[in-house]
Amino acid sequence: MPVITIIGCRMFEDEIMHLLENDPEIGKVLVVENEDCGGIMRKLTEAGIVHTALPLEGIPEKAAGKDKSLTLIIYILELALHAIPENLKKTVYSKVELMAPRSDGVLLFYGLCGNVLGKIEEDFKDLDCRVSILKEENGEIVDDCIGAVLGGRGHYLEVLKSCRGVGTFFLTPMWAVNWREMIRTAGLSQNPDDITMSKFVFDYAGYKKVARINTGLAYEKDFDACVKEFSTLFEFEITDLNGTLQLVENCYAKTKASVINA
Repeated sequence: MPVITIIGCRMFEDEIMHLLENDPEIGKVLVVENEDCGGIMRKLTEAGIVHTALPLEGIPEKAAGKDKSLTLIIYILELALHAIPENLKKTVYSKVELMAPRSDGVLLFYGLCGNVLGKIEEDFKDLDCRVSILKEENGEIVDDCIGAVLGGRGHYLEVLKSCRGVGTFFLTPMWAVNWREMIRTAGLSQNPDDITMSKFVFDYAGYKKVARINTGLAYEKDFDACVKEFSTLFEFEITDLNGTLQLVENCYAKTKASVINA
């Protein structure tokens, strides 16, 4: 039974859900129980996807067998890891080490994220389990969760240029519903409810717009309302962008093919 583990930031919950809902070859879904799995557990239940939540120690090491049914293990990590890049690296590396004996392949739903994960594939190349991270077709690791759903660095730069020097804050659905937590973990304000302080920081940095990235996913029902709240509080103009799931789909397909054809 081939096993793929997805280790990802909570910001990628929706993209992971999209893969789960659209791969009929997945026979079993396991979720590693921790403080950050609540969101994806709720979405799995709402989507009618049968799944089992287990503590890490309850997930067995991979076993050889003739069953071709694919098992997908989901391990969601906290948003706050981005606040300290070295802590992010240490945590992600440790989770890979824990999940590799349980998996035929590990796919990381992260980008460069402060340039601390740029060598992770090379660092784990000697494992029996293949370790991959979100990449563009040219082999470059994506910058971050925004770059991933904009289709990669090229389009990301095009979008930034189209802003014509006007500071623009990008919101995916998960960013929109978690913006207060992200403001705090990014160090913009210790109190995300202190709108005056956050607004001062945004103004100082030159932000004047918020870009609503429409990924086509509707797992977060309050997306539009959260974007409107954000734009009203900080007096930002809303601009719409179309996202794409192709990069995420391609990375998953490559990992899956490498596991099944091994």
